[in-house]
Amino acid sequence: QVQLVQSGGGLVQAGGSLRLSCAASGRTFSSYNMGWFRQAPGKEREFVAGISMSGGNTYYAEPVKGRFTISRDNAKNTVFLQIDSLNVEDTAVYSCAASTKAYTVPSKTPMGYTYWGQGTQVTVSS
Repeated sequence: QVQLVQSGGGLVQAGGSLRLSCAASGRTFSSYNMGWFRQAPGKEREFVAGISMSGGNTYYAEPVKGRFTISRDNAKNTVFLQIDSLNVEDTAVYSCAASTKAYTVPSKTPMGYTYWGQGTQVTVSS
C-alpha cells in the first residue's frame, strides 16, 4: 500500500506560479511512474504531466507544455509539479498518482495508475 500526500495549491492571480508536492510512503517510490492529473468542475479528469521512474523522461499535455514542469526526488520519495504562467483555465483540483503497472512510459489515462493523492485545489483569478 502506498499513500500519497499532497501539499501546495491555493489561490493565485493569473500569470502567477505555484508548486505542488506529492510525498509517497514506502520504499519503492523509484519503481513507480508518476503522474499529475487535474479535474475542473463539470469536466473529466485529464492528464497533465508524467515522469518516468528515474525522472529521466517527462511528458506533458499540450495545453501545459512550456508552463508546467514535473520533477521528482527519489531520495525524498516526492514528485513535484511547478506551474508557471497560470491562467484561469488551469483552475481545477490537481491530483498526483503512482503507477505500479509495468509500463515503459507513464500512462496518460487514470486507469494506468494505482494510487492517488487526496487532491488539491488550484484556483486562478483573473
